[in-house]
Amino acid sequence: MSGVTLKNVIKKYGDVQVVHGVNLTVDDGEFCVFVGPSGCGKSTLLRMVAGLEETTGGKIEIGTRDVTHVDPADRGVAMVFQTYALYPHMTVEENMGFGLKMTGHNKSEIKEKVSEASKILKLDDYLGRKPKALSGGQRQRVAIGRAIVRGPEVFLFDEPLSNLDAELRVEMRVEIARLHKEIGATMIYVTHDQVEAMTLADKIVVLRDGRIEQVGAPLELYRDPDNKFVAGFIGSPAMNFVDGTVALGKVNAAGLGLMLEADVNLPAGGEVIVGVRPNHLEIDKDAATHTVDITESLGGISYVYLTADNGERLIVEAREDEPVRAGAKVGVKISDGTPMFFDKSSEARIR
Repeated sequence: MSGVTLKNVIKKYGDVQVVHGVNLTVDDGEFCVFVGPSGCGKSTLLRMVAGLEETTGGKIEIGTRDVTHVDPADRGVAMVFQTYALYPHMTVEENMGFGLKMTGHNKSEIKEKVSEASKILKLDDYLGRKPKALSGGQRQRVAIGRAIVRGPEVFLFDEPLSNLDAELRVEMRVEIARLHKEIGATMIYVTHDQVEAMTLADKIVVLRDGRIEQVGAPLELYRDPDNKFVAGFIGSPAMNFVDGTVALGKVNAAGLGLMLEADVNLPAGGEVIVGVRPNHLEIDKDAATHTVDITESLGGISYVYLTADNGERLIVEAREDEPVRAGAKVGVKISDGTPMFFDKSSEARIR
């Protein structure tokens, strides 16, 4: 197996530049997730690694090889797409081995490699079936198996779970995580779903507008984001943001209805953005600074959506047996954790 290195990688379509000088190292055997909103360049970057998009500038290395302008078939990568792209007239076994057949491998070798992949993915009972007789999750496993039999240096996944229902997505996340541990391959995975990113990744790359905002382990990005964008994108539900005014070493956060102690150096008399995660807030029934818009009750946990008297909105994670009802007037208080502060103009984290 091999790692992947991107050095000042640029992508342009005519005069429009969509990837801006990306530098990144994915270590050998690492599970790296590209995450970001639609249009941030994550799939384009993945396709450049695969060789499906031409690299306008910079260098892409797999292991010690410069593959920037190498044909996709010679890069040593295998890609799993959002669509399964299985041949409907072929069995599972034939679909998984078709790539090897096209590259001239003999029948016994193909059968051996398909058998190995089938055992890993628990597809032994389905080898004789055709795709129409499989569930969505089983079809996706066949597509992954087709990649495994090629023995690539790097696996590339482009939103492979987007077409699955919620239950199957959870099941396939577990399957992919188990697969990575079992074969120890380098994997790069693209998703817009930060839950997938948090649960699968060794390393997350947060992208916005073709640029890397931050790179780090999942909990590192959750606990120590560099800016408001990363703080708001990592974590579900998203972090609450309200405006704050600094006075006498404290921050008046009207949207929270609280005066906050600041443990960082804030500009006297200036304005900041205050960030607090929903699980670090709790409902204060003795106050009346917020109106409950709606409460989502999910069993052992509820999400309470509030509007402050000044119009700012909040989400609070509650674990009460009797959640507050829509229309009630309540307050909030910080129960755990420390608020984060961001510069009002640049949105950079103030540390």
